[in-house]
Amino acid sequence: MKKLTLLLATFTFAFGTAQAKDWKEIRFGIEGAYPPFSQTEADGTVTGFDIDIANALCEELNAKCTLIKQDWDGMIPALLARKFDGIIATMDITEDRLKKVDFTNKYQHIPARFAAKKGAAFEATNAFMKGKKIGVQRATSMDKYVSDNFPSAEIKRYGTFDEAYLDLKAGRVHYIIADSASISSGLLAKAGGDKFDFVGPKLTDPKWFGHGAGIATRKRDKDLTEQLNKAIAAIRANGTYKKIQDKYFTFDIYGEE
Repeated sequence: MKKLTLLLATFTFAFGTAQAKDWKEIRFGIEGAYPPFSQTEADGTVTGFDIDIANALCEELNAKCTLIKQDWDGMIPALLARKFDGIIATMDITEDRLKKVDFTNKYQHIPARFAAKKGAAFEATNAFMKGKKIGVQRATSMDKYVSDNFPSAEIKRYGTFDEAYLDLKAGRVHYIIADSASISSGLLAKAGGDKFDFVGPKLTDPKWFGHGAGIATRKRDKDLTEQLNKAIAAIRANGTYKKIQDKYFTFDIYGEE
């Protein structure tokens, strides 16, 4: 009995120690291919709004910030496989994703939009979209939205939005859909972007676009989620968030409180 009691005590101590993780280093999964939120520079470094927010959160928590590049469609599997501790990659908080992972409170909320050549006709109906080619990034909220609403369209899925932009410019797709800030930065503000424009309304339906973008975490890491929520609130309150936002945008990207 004494041996059994000792064994149980040892197990309880070990289990408790494993659960009480010291978050002195936080590893974030980032994409590096979604300007202005994240983009890979010529020297291999990754810059952008998401990167600056990640670093600000780590500074607020007095933690080392490690950024790990990951292709978009492997983000959640890599998180669950413990390749990193959180995903900060403009990932919408949706019901489908919440079945697999937890999220912090939102750190931004930007509507999705369609874009096309200037003067292009557009109707957000399945009948109009029949046979039209729509470019989306694979496994995004926009992918699910067009799949559910325009099944008669020809949906072309890409690993990155940059690929979709190139095909739109080349006339290989009629429309692309992404969040409006990414389209502004990645398409409209670039050379030749004056030939394209937004079409259709701003898209914010929570069924497809959730309630803003949050940082995805593993369900077992409730303590990390809680700490990140406090850090998001802190940088919002102390002006750090606005300073970062104003570096990339001329409008409020947080949305309603």
